[in-house]
Amino acid sequence: MNTNEVNQELLSFLSKGVTAFHAIAAVKEKLDQGGFQELAESEPWSLEDGGRYYVVRNQSALIAFRYHHDYQGYMMGAAHCDSPSFKIKVNPEMKENGYVKLNVEMYGGALIYPWLDRPLSVAGRIVVRQGDSLVTKLVRVDKDLLMIPSLAIHMDRSANEGHSWNVQTEICPLLGQDGCGSLLDVVAKEAGVKAEDILGHDLYLYVRTPGTVWGAADEFVSAPHLDDLQCVFGILYGFLQAKDSASLPLCCIFDNEETGSLTKQGADSTFLADVIERIGIASGKSADEQMACAANAFLVSGDNAHAVHPTHSEMADPVNKPKMNGGIVIKYHANQQYTSDAVSSAYFQVICKEAGVPVQSFVNRSDKRGGSTLGNLSNRHFSQNAVDIGLPQLAMHSCYETAGTKDTAYLIAAMKCFYGHHFVSDGNGKFSI
Repeated sequence: MNTNEVNQELLSFLSKGVTAFHAIAAVKEKLDQGGFQELAESEPWSLEDGGRYYVVRNQSALIAFRYHHDYQGYMMGAAHCDSPSFKIKVNPEMKENGYVKLNVEMYGGALIYPWLDRPLSVAGRIVVRQGDSLVTKLVRVDKDLLMIPSLAIHMDRSANEGHSWNVQTEICPLLGQDGCGSLLDVVAKEAGVKAEDILGHDLYLYVRTPGTVWGAADEFVSAPHLDDLQCVFGILYGFLQAKDSASLPLCCIFDNEETGSLTKQGADSTFLADVIERIGIASGKSADEQMACAANAFLVSGDNAHAVHPTHSEMADPVNKPKMNGGIVIKYHANQQYTSDAVSSAYFQVICKEAGVPVQSFVNRSDKRGGSTLGNLSNRHFSQNAVDIGLPQLAMHSCYETAGTKDTAYLIAAMKCFYGHHFVSDGNGKFSI
């Protein structure tokens, strides 16, 4: 695919991934098209040599792999599919002054002000009872349903001088006027069920503004959920295009990174370790052979990075200033918020050079606290060499973010090359590529 085709595919993928559940559904669709077979955690696994498989947990996390019984290591790419948003509380309607508003709470560390004065809607999953079963259904209300109106400047003359948001009192999406009905009425109609049959829901606000390519030379792409579905997309497409190697390739997509990953479907869970253990059991490898494979494991943890800002360059490190369209960013942190070290960064730089992909560096200003990500949390359960990378972007954690149009293709190329390699550690500070 050329750059334009990559960005159109990316925008299509982003338009589908309005929640973590919908993002995983979009990934499953792509894997199904590639001949992958879904495995259930609740059933025994029988793996065929040359088989393609994936397993889903909670409808919001997924691990895919290509299996061959004589594998000697693991090459893994990981990203997360959740984004900061606002979750709909139970019993959400609040009626006041002739209006019907919704009661929400913040999910993750959202940048709040961009959510105001733009069309919004609701998506997620519901749980309904069908006979003796509880059935989950994905739902997406495909209409301009809600808005969070600003207070006019005439009523708050200090609005442009800074504002501290109170989510409980100020971030209350307007559903309609008295008599408009309940949100669950709208959701039930969309899902084709009765409102009284909905026993539970995980529903979130999502932005209706579509993604776009823009700029004097079409150098920018803006859309919701670039953090981190851009990395999900790049790792997935590289995984699908890669040739086989002596290692087992895995594409890992986790949920709840934005809230610390402390869930059964997060990176700080046993999901990855469980899958690797079951692959080892199905392969018939001894415990010692499985440990040897684990020593030859490498993880690329993908989560977007901050590009230098056009009007706030002082917020960047004095010498490490990633630029959009400048290539993949390797992220470093002395206190191991990022897993990159001399070995893992050197290895990944070699991969990128072979793939013809430029590489940049990100380090936080020494007086600024940065965010955490997937790599070190995943390594608590399955230890391996790991590098934290990302694609440079602006307005991280806004509901509408901006990145470079060249960088997604760079990530696909790098991951395609990465998955085709076999990482070997001899235990004495020497590593083969």
